[in-house]
Amino acid sequence: MLGHLPRPLLRALQHASHLWFRLARPLTMGVRAVALDKQGCVFLVRHSYLPGWHLPGGGVEVGETALEALARELREEGHIELTGAPVLHGVYLNTFVTKRDHVLVYVARDVAQTHPRGADWEIAESGFFPVDHLPEGTARASRARLKEVLEGAPVSAVW
Repeated sequence: MLGHLPRPLLRALQHASHLWFRLARPLTMGVRAVALDKQGCVFLVRHSYLPGWHLPGGGVEVGETALEALARELREEGHIELTGAPVLHGVYLNTFVTKRDHVLVYVARDVAQTHPRGADWEIAESGFFPVDHLPEGTARASRARLKEVLEGAPVSAVW
């Protein structure tokens, strides 16, 4: 698992992959979901290669719509199917690694998990959590998006 590599090596791999994307794509776009179950719990993932808990999502591939990418990422990261139309919440500039990355955040209130997702090389853990009891280490950006969606906090333009 990549999560067992030393943090400097993980960081170098992350920068190398972003350098490749920078050369191959002048702009990157990703999607994330605030996926809420019927009880109002939010789905979060903990990656093997990145510290903390995050909203599920990933990159939009060439020839793929943002909604197709969102549905694919939810299936891959959580065995979650969209049972209703998600709503676009916001578009964010993510300057964590590059100044070329944008993230579209959707709110998906109609979702169904076909079965729990086990750990593998990419996802170390995942699950639905009550929004008032998020796991320790939930990423700052994920917490900020939840406050925007669920508490009416002002929507930021930056991830």
